Amino acid sequence: MIKFSNVAKDFRKARVLDGISLDIGIGERVALIGSNGAGKTTLIRCLLGEYTHDGEVTINGLDPRNNRTQVLGTIGFVPQLPPPLKMPVGQLIDFSAELCGTDPQRIHDIAKRLGLDIDAILTRQFVRLSGGMKQKLLIAIALGREAKVLVMDEPAANLDPEARKIFFDLLAERQNEATMIISSHRLDEVSSLVNRVIEMDLGKVVLDDRVADDVSLASTLNCRIVVKRAEPAFAKAIGAWKFAGSDDGLIWEGSIAGADRLRFHGMVARYIALVNDISLTEVTN
Repeated sequence: MIKFSNVAKDFRKARVLDGISLDIGIGERVALIGSNGAGKTTLIRCLLGEYTHDGEVTINGLDPRNNRTQVLGTIGFVPQLPPPLKMPVGQLIDFSAELCGTDPQRIHDIAKRLGLDIDAILTRQFVRLSGGMKQKLLIAIALGREAKVLVMDEPAANLDPEARKIFFDLLAERQNEATMIISSHRLDEVSSLVNRVIEMDLGKVVLDDRVADDVSLASTLNCRIVVKRAEPAFAKAIGAWKFAGSDDGLIWEGSIAGADRLRFHGMVARYIALVNDISLTEVTN
């Protein structure tokens, strides 16, 4: 469904994406994780055809930059930062629904499920809504269409706890019919939804892990982590997982339950700039 082939992007001679190659299949639900500046948003913008770049990006065989109307009609997208649109909310919903051939009422219904009093704001300019209201409306527009690809960049950032729960329930309802890429700093939020974790750092993919099926979830994984320097905070965090470190604090080894894999990745992600190498090997029972 989605293919990145040796994708590279520079801004003012600074390399932001450094040879990204990925294949994301139909039905895969990907958590795209990494610290600020890792390249996640730039990769998403290349996927949406917003940036020129080296290498190739295709969605269902089409270049999203050269076939924007056709490609974007199949994508539901929630940006990290809401656009400064002055269009009234009602007009924005009708315009968005017409673009993808969907019933505007579907967008209204999803917005209401998220706790947005849509009827009260139809005549208000989008730009004048609160951050949480904008986010709920953008999610409703993205999920209100029959999109085969859902791309979401920190989608739950401005949501209250109840709306966040409902949002992930809505995604779960679509998990068998759409390919999803969810960029998030909080792996724990999406761990029950995704079946693949891609971690980026300094423009490169440093981890690509397909979540195990039910059989391997019951197994054990041996893990070895090599860090660039000894760091007390990391030593404390990895020690909580009962990992043993070398005398110089640069090599850590231990085991984790398959069911805890995503939670473990979430912990390691906080120290990704420190990690030089990581390997996971499933233990055969």
